[in-house]
Amino acid sequence: MAAAAGAGVKVPRSFRLLEELEEGQKGGGDGTVSWGLVDDEDMTLTHWNGMILGPARTIFDGRIYSLKIQCGQSYPEKSPLVHFVTKINLSGVHSSNGLVDLKTVTGLSTWQNSYSIRTVLQQLRQHMATRDNMKLPQPPEGQVYSN
Repeated sequence: MAAAAGAGVKVPRSFRLLEELEEGQKGGGDGTVSWGLVDDEDMTLTHWNGMILGPARTIFDGRIYSLKIQCGQSYPEKSPLVHFVTKINLSGVHSSNGLVDLKTVTGLSTWQNSYSIRTVLQQLRQHMATRDNMKLPQPPEGQVYSN
């Protein structure tokens, strides 16, 4: 990834996000997470959709979780804004609107500019499988936040 090109090298936001878009379109990863732009015409590369398949052998198993991701103008120096669209009972996720507090997610608590949308989704999926979260009672399948 370009962010790892070398110490002190700052890749422009748009180049970085174009790399992430290409990786998402090619199905980067193991198929348990995916991501892409909400609107292919979004030249600012700001608004993204994400998807997480619930981890096996957890209360989330067999469910597909949709997320909204907003990469602000300071991304990747600052973390994106992440909301679950699909209702979920998970530590670090606001119960009324699905907003994720990334500081509560192990692996994302200290944001690094080398992290990507893929990293966020993969870390959230791992967070779902932690002992404290994997057995939490969940809302009925198919419910979404109203925001």
